[in-house]
Amino acid sequence: ESIFKHREAGASAFEAARDGASEVGRAVVASTLTTVAVFLPVVFLQGIAAQLFRDMALTVSFALIASLAVALTLIPMMSALAGGSPAESAGVVSAAQPEGKLRRFFRLVFLDLPSHLVRGIRFVLRWVGKGLALLALPLSKAFDKTLGAIAAAYPHVLRGALRTRLVVLAIVLVAFAGSIWMIPRLGFDLVPTLSQGEFSFLVELPEGTPLEITDRFINDVESVLDGNDLVASHSSMAGGRGLSLTNTGTEGENAGRIQVRMADGTTPEQESSVISELRGELEISGLARFKFERPTFFSFRTPIEVEVYSDNLTELHLATTELKERIDQIPGLVDVKSSAELGNPELQISFDRNQLSQLGLNLGDVADTLRKKVQGDVATRFTEGDREIDIVVRSVDLGQASVGDVNNFIIAQRDNVPIYLKTVAKVNLVEGPSEIRRIGQKRTGVISGNLAGRDMGAVAADVRAVLADTPLPAGVTAALSGQEEERTEAVRSLMMAMALAVFLVYLVMASQFESFLHPFIIIFTLPLGAIGVIGALAITGRSINIVAMIGAVMLAGIVVNNAIVLLDFGERLGATGMPRRQRIMETGLRRLRPVLLTAVTTILGLIPLSTGFEFDFTAFRFSGGGESSQWWQTMGVAVIFGLAFATFLTLVVLPVLYDSLLQWREWRARRKSGSKTIEAEDQVVANRELVA
Repeated sequence: ESIFKHREAGASAFEAARDGASEVGRAVVASTLTTVAVFLPVVFLQGIAAQLFRDMALTVSFALIASLAVALTLIPMMSALAGGSPAESAGVVSAAQPEGKLRRFFRLVFLDLPSHLVRGIRFVLRWVGKGLALLALPLSKAFDKTLGAIAAAYPHVLRGALRTRLVVLAIVLVAFAGSIWMIPRLGFDLVPTLSQGEFSFLVELPEGTPLEITDRFINDVESVLDGNDLVASHSSMAGGRGLSLTNTGTEGENAGRIQVRMADGTTPEQESSVISELRGELEISGLARFKFERPTFFSFRTPIEVEVYSDNLTELHLATTELKERIDQIPGLVDVKSSAELGNPELQISFDRNQLSQLGLNLGDVADTLRKKVQGDVATRFTEGDREIDIVVRSVDLGQASVGDVNNFIIAQRDNVPIYLKTVAKVNLVEGPSEIRRIGQKRTGVISGNLAGRDMGAVAADVRAVLADTPLPAGVTAALSGQEEERTEAVRSLMMAMALAVFLVYLVMASQFESFLHPFIIIFTLPLGAIGVIGALAITGRSINIVAMIGAVMLAGIVVNNAIVLLDFGERLGATGMPRRQRIMETGLRRLRPVLLTAVTTILGLIPLSTGFEFDFTAFRFSGGGESSQWWQTMGVAVIFGLAFATFLTLVVLPVLYDSLLQWREWRARRKSGSKTIEAEDQVVANRELVA
């Protein structure tokens, strides 16, 4: 754009390339380095944010460094070649001089061949460009008219803003305060919810339910999907391990899974209606516990999990049950499930250690004898050909044994007198826990639940309130985990990365402008982008998640570029001695077009990302997008709205701040010159007194 402006002023291609590149060289270097400085801290993220964005940060950083080299070398060279060789463009005619072989070789390799190559490429692109220009002529005319209208109105807007600086700054501060006020009301999530067209329900009937009953129940629930045009296919599976996506392996004959795949073209709202229908059918039965699950990419943890720790199983069960009852009442939390609920019936044997001691029995030996009688012991092996078959001997048939049979087990003999188990122990029929889970080598009960209709942050706040209000026995502790814990870690990591990014941006700009004050004006543009991001999320009804926050980090690198372009040109005009207001007006008018071009090209590049359109190369057509488009739409919307709003405010607010800075510098200069004048007058008086 700078080279083009010099060509419009009548300079030759070579002069325009040389002067235009030199004019904005420092601004280009500074803007590129600040953007790299924004992405560099992303490399040091932790948790799910690192999984999502570390590769992207590295890719963008290296691409920007390469683009800087292209902008400073290839672009000026191609622009200079548009008007002939550099010597011809500069009007220099060199006399014929004899050249050596080495000089002719270097001239051929580094001047003639690149020149002819670029000319050939330019010839092809010229005709391709003419064809594209004809196709884009209506859009080009509309853009030219819009740019002309903005350029005509901008001076009046800028003069009005400079005359009412306090009003402009007050409006910006109120808008920023309003956006901060909106943050808690938007809600917080880990990542955007993806409608992948596939989901499942893990269903658990009461412990001990036979496989036939489980299978019949699952089929009855699944039958509500028959004939539903929104469902492409559905299947079910009953009994066995591996039904849960968490792979805990605790499922038995009482568990089953219903798997549903939606038809192509269904919307997230239609998928939600099918989910509600299945959930309602499961709730009507009143018998089953169920858990809604989607295929996940990064985390197998449910959105909300509460971990209850205790070494005492009884206290752990009671505390977990009480917390589950209270948490189940929280709005927006569905499919609440506890891992500490009672499971299969079992026999618990409590030994009387005093009785064992009196009879001279060892607890370990008695327990080993009891295990062999129940599970059996390999007495010998039967050989048949090349096979060896174990012969297992045990005391009871496990399918028909009763509590009395176990009580009458003979565990030892003393003087040929049998000692029965009931003599040294009590056998009780109880319901044991369905599982004993350990986290960090501690016995743990996990309460988990999914979200419906509320954001994760609001539900997590209610869960924390329940944990704070519920008295727990001594030795029992509870903590919130799940995706909420991952979200908290990701947000903390992103905030640290953003703070480090701002610090690095300040250092880069301070070194470029050789001033500690100018970078503060540029960094002030970052809140302007935040106003647009928060407004975009509020308008589109989206919550704050780590994808939107990464979009805000990206926006920080883009927004400061426009401020650098404006401020750098203003400093160049200041070196010529131009008056303050004229200098600011000239800066705004001369840099209006590159700032608008930067914003418009970035927004146009992000429109496909935010709308979800994807190009299907197999069918050579545009499609509505899939899961990936849903994932990145939040980032696209945040950057588009934030950049549009920040660009408008940058063109108005930044000149106001710059004008205030220049006025303050003039005041300091006058004060310093005034103090020097007073010192000079005092010196003259002192000299006169000395002479007298």
